[in-house]
Amino acid sequence: MRIQAPSSSFILINFIAFILISCTTENREINASIEIYDPAVEVILNPYAEFEVLADSVAIPEGPVWDEASNALLFVDVLNDKIMRWDEESGVSEYISPAGNTGYAPNLGEGLLGPNGLAIDNDGNLLVCQHGDRRISYVSLGESDDAQFTTLVDNYEGKRLNSPNDLVVASDGMVYFTDPPFVFFDLSNFSYVETPLKELDFSGVYQYDPQKDVINLLTQSVETPNGLGLSPDEKILYINSMGVPFSSSAPEIFALDLDDLSLTSFFKGQELAEKYQDGTDFDGMAIHSSGTIFTAGPGGMLVISPQGKLQARLDFGQITNATFDAEEEYLYVTGFVNNQKVYRVELQ
Repeated sequence: MRIQAPSSSFILINFIAFILISCTTENREINASIEIYDPAVEVILNPYAEFEVLADSVAIPEGPVWDEASNALLFVDVLNDKIMRWDEESGVSEYISPAGNTGYAPNLGEGLLGPNGLAIDNDGNLLVCQHGDRRISYVSLGESDDAQFTTLVDNYEGKRLNSPNDLVVASDGMVYFTDPPFVFFDLSNFSYVETPLKELDFSGVYQYDPQKDVINLLTQSVETPNGLGLSPDEKILYINSMGVPFSSSAPEIFALDLDDLSLTSFFKGQELAEKYQDGTDFDGMAIHSSGTIFTAGPGGMLVISPQGKLQARLDFGQITNATFDAEEEYLYVTGFVNNQKVYRVELQ
């Protein structure tokens, strides 16, 4: 049998293909702002991924939530009292304004009065934590400028809530939320204002049953609770606890067992806070379907395993919150007053 040697053109084509593939692989640079401490996290997190800016000049972006029905990201502009919308085709647009301070409740008239945490319930309504209105309300996702908010919950045992800040909806429709006193925080001197408007003398973490219209206090042992996340099996509620100046306690993540309401320390942040000393703190979080926690924390975005191991850090600068799209193809991250951007990062 005669074996014919490959043609010169065939060799050339394959050589070029080899060079292109090699160059593509070799020229990829790891994102210097992504620090991997545990290679196991690379099943989720791509160390080569770039930080893409979707929005800029947002005065304290917060509350990101993915609206699967319209394939869009909703987030808030706290200081300008707006809910914003982003999608791939149209970019950024104003969605609802005002969105957190509509005159429903008395407040100090200044400070952090806009909306904060957002969630979508099992009926497709948009739930909004409204600082100025001191309640959680809901609105149809089809409404925009003429949106009419309906109160979901605004009191505990007849006393008006402080300023609901973050929330998460369980598969059975239960709403879990935090109620720190941020509406009484003076931004000019970074301290809380003593006022008779504050009716509760603690900051609670609550469960609200919308079917029975019943609110349960789960714990008041977290001094300044902020972001929340449910474990994939919905047995553990993770609670971000902020440090100075928002509380006198060290920054920490707690785990609340929803069966017996036992509260345990899950991840301590004091060492990281002392290391970075840049004002970053535990704020909002997002829980991946693997149980991995993506949370705003000391040093930026921290990626923590379900066992409480720090696996990675994404240095966006100071940030407030995060969420995923429906398929977990992207992580969406909101900045802060000194980092007025909304980002997305492609995942594995």
